[in-house]
Amino acid sequence: MWLYYGKLTGGVNKEGIKYYNNLINELLRNGLKPFVTLFHWDLPQALEDKYGGFLSPHIINHFQYYAKLCYKEFGDRVKHWITLNEPWTYSIGGYAGAGFAPGRCSDWQNLNCTGGDSATEPYLVAHHSLLSHAAAVKVYKDKYQAASEWLYVYPRGIQDLLLYTKKKYDDPLIYVTENGIDEYNDPKLSLEEALNDTQRVDYYYSHLSYLQRAIKDGVNVKGYFAWSLLDNFEWSSGYTVRFGINYVDYNDGQKRYPKVSAHWFKSFLKKY
Repeated sequence: MWLYYGKLTGGVNKEGIKYYNNLINELLRNGLKPFVTLFHWDLPQALEDKYGGFLSPHIINHFQYYAKLCYKEFGDRVKHWITLNEPWTYSIGGYAGAGFAPGRCSDWQNLNCTGGDSATEPYLVAHHSLLSHAAAVKVYKDKYQAASEWLYVYPRGIQDLLLYTKKKYDDPLIYVTENGIDEYNDPKLSLEEALNDTQRVDYYYSHLSYLQRAIKDGVNVKGYFAWSLLDNFEWSSGYTVRFGINYVDYNDGQKRYPKVSAHWFKSFLKKY
């Protein structure tokens, strides 16, 4: 469904937007989840006439802009997008004499084609199709898809990984050499505030709980190291983050102060 044809055909097709808005709304009213295919071989004739459609790299920017328009107009209701329908079939069928638009192929095939070169054009079309797909995906991920800025904390993952390692690698002896979480080194915090790292306590509690489950399931874990004992210099972050269960005052002789997590860890080790 092409709704944006660019300057070649007068801009946005407002009637088309209205039509698809009505269609999407009706689907949702009837309990149907819309899956939208951006290109199902319905190339605007103006783009074919101007530069040969998918034979030209110019199609990439046009397709990206069109995809962006669709995300903007329908993305509040459409959460599943398909960029290109059967790009292989389109490339061969339309450019090597298999009977699909735009009906191009080499003369030697004697298929009454409108011109073309079956030895090169299918590859050009496939190449530009892939680049168009990539451009549409990029703009979606950059501007419309919700995402986490960093890794999502998933405590059960440590159990899943340990069980996988046990099964995959014939029950090896395992030492978890680093497990921990950092926080931003905020100079505005008082010492008391900086020591109150309850999120780190939650992190260790949940991960060690799943680690214990893995051990009960037979994983041969013999050691675990919290990262880290002290706030430290990180290769990629310097002193801008803090990983330690003990606070290091970089401005006062590297003095150490136990954080809430250090007291929790001490209690945990005494208990277990």
